[in-house]
Amino acid sequence: MTGESVPFVTASSATSFDWRHSARCRDDDPETLFVQGAQQRDAREVCKACPVRTECLAHALDNRIRFGVWGGMTERERRALLKRRPDVISWAALLESARRAALASPPADPDAPARTRRAPARPAAPARPAAGGTQRHVG
Repeated sequence: MTGESVPFVTASSATSFDWRHSARCRDDDPETLFVQGAQQRDAREVCKACPVRTECLAHALDNRIRFGVWGGMTERERRALLKRRPDVISWAALLESARRAALASPPADPDAPARTRRAPARPAAPARPAAGGTQRHVG
């Protein structure tokens, strides 16, 4: 060692450094992603075709970044997601495992009928007698 100082680089800082170089918005004016209200919906259009959208979103969620559009999600959407999932310790790990699972699963058959998720059927409530002891018939 020649006495030079070597910067301390962690795996997470190296990862966050790498993805930013591939971001679709890297050459755009940052102010375009730090807008308010309805303009945020327009700003996130940049994210749709971004190759590092997942890494960007994970960075914002893991670091609790409050402002701007990150990974295609607005401030409000990220706050709602964090509120719904307080159990998540690492969004980067969760999103990466979800990506791997999606890549490992076979592609959907475009000719197959779409499946819809239905609520379980509830049994009909038993008829109750009316106040005078007689049954009312509705219908």
